Amino acid sequence: MSGAQISVPAVMLLGTCTFALGYWVAPKEILDNEVVHKGFFRTDTRKVLSATVESLRLDNKLLVFSYKGAADVAVARSRWIIFEGRQQLKVPAVVNYYIDLSKLTMANVAFNAQAKLVTVKLPPLEMGDVAFEPEKATTINGGILTFSEDEVEELRKLNYVSARRAMIKQAQGKGLIDVAKNNARTNIQTYFEIPLRIAGQPDVKVVAAFEGKGRT
Repeated sequence: MSGAQISVPAVMLLGTCTFALGYWVAPKEILDNEVVHKGFFRTDTRKVLSATVESLRLDNKLLVFSYKGAADVAVARSRWIIFEGRQQLKVPAVVNYYIDLSKLTMANVAFNAQAKLVTVKLPPLEMGDVAFEPEKATTINGGILTFSEDEVEELRKLNYVSARRAMIKQAQGKGLIDVAKNNARTNIQTYFEIPLRIAGQPDVKVVAAFEGKGRT
């Protein structure tokens, strides 16, 4: 037998020595809990859903849509009937739509294991305050009547009150509300689907809906 060849008993002896060395250097601590394998990627879906709800609740308010529009309003003042002055205001503004995730609990979530369906009842859609952009506003004072600086400021304040009403009316339009609700449903469904996929549940479908007529 040449020097390059290794006998079978030598290989077995080498393997035994390697195993013994590995056992000697391995940690000898006793595990606190026995690990039981119940299947590859098996998980408790309800625990995943509960963890998702708690995570979303920490985010508090979820912004689902922002409407950027503009208000064009005017106010007039007259004296002795024939003298009239007018101030016109054009000002852009933003209105945000959101849902309050602190109102979301496991009572809003249902899981049908047989149908592999998760349903989520969403908190009501809410609108934030009107955020004007006064630096981009245009104010035009006109007419025969000349206003003092105090009167100009008073009219400006009145115009902003009217502008806020105008923006709220725009933001409450059905088309914008539908877009905001659709975004909210899509966002929440995605937030629930991702943890389920990570946990090995890609076939579970999530459906989010608002309470009320038509569950839109």
